[in-house]
Amino acid sequence: MPSGATLELVKITKRYGPTVAVDAIDLTVPVGSYCCLLGPSGCGKTTTLRMVAGHEAVSQGDILLRPPNITNLAPAQRGSAMMFQSYALFPHLSVLDNVAFAPKMRGVPKAERHAKAEKLLELVAMAPYAQRLPAQLSGGQQQRVALARALITEPQILLLDEPLSALDPFLRIRMRAELKRLQRELGITFVHVTHGQDEAMALADLIVLMNGGKIEQAATPREIFNRPKTEFVAKFMGGHNVIRLNGQSIAVRSDRLSLLKPGAATNGPVVAGKVSQLEYQGARVYLTVVTSAGEDLTLELPEAEFDAMPVELGASVQTTWDPATAHALG
Repeated sequence: MPSGATLELVKITKRYGPTVAVDAIDLTVPVGSYCCLLGPSGCGKTTTLRMVAGHEAVSQGDILLRPPNITNLAPAQRGSAMMFQSYALFPHLSVLDNVAFAPKMRGVPKAERHAKAEKLLELVAMAPYAQRLPAQLSGGQQQRVALARALITEPQILLLDEPLSALDPFLRIRMRAELKRLQRELGITFVHVTHGQDEAMALADLIVLMNGGKIEQAATPREIFNRPKTEFVAKFMGGHNVIRLNGQSIAVRSDRLSLLKPGAATNGPVVAGKVSQLEYQGARVYLTVVTSAGEDLTLELPEAEFDAMPVELGASVQTTWDPATAHALG
């Protein structure tokens, strides 16, 4: 397996008539990293992935898989491989022949391509299923076969289009751990499209959050969660309250807010409201407080903290936070 390569997008734009799907984005994905393109439906993330793969023409800008410019190359000439959301396995071919299909099209002798396919099936723990047909496999097993089939082309960069969306929640968590393990072992660059914040946080070295065809923020999971640049980032990533205070918009994590005991002093701001929702989730209790301005604040309290000051639905409360934990939004 060759080493990976750095992916660089320079002012990449995609237009469909008057509609701009991707709007002059700049992005560098370092060699050997796991990048997740994240965002709501229609934000441009899948279109961006398809332009990198060569399945969509670029309206303007350049795609570099360092060192070469691959903008106008055919998909097979780019040094990339794509794993589709549907897995797109050939139903009439065995697992082994599915994985060996690309080398067969290049004229690689049968013994050689089967030997290479068998090694990759071992890598994804599917060697015992080599002679089965795709219909005889579970969703997770089909995903592993699709992954091996993509890797047999020895790509410098692997592109994954929502590869976990068809799996049940338990298997999705298991398979994302497998994807991360494989990416680390192979050392190649992964670019993975998802609309799931948890999935991106678990997998990525670099999260690229898109909105309306633009990049809102590109950063590590820790940076993007703790220091969101915009109100959109704070709200989309979840776990934050966007609060307007003294003419400024700030983000405060839900687990940084606390209830202020009556008569207690605080160095932080105080916002009053009424409890509109109350959810017990084991170790944590979630409260929604509607402020006098009609804004919802979410508090994530440890069970012991809530038990020390229990409140009921409809109760009037005061919330506060340490000013040092607030983050100003652009």
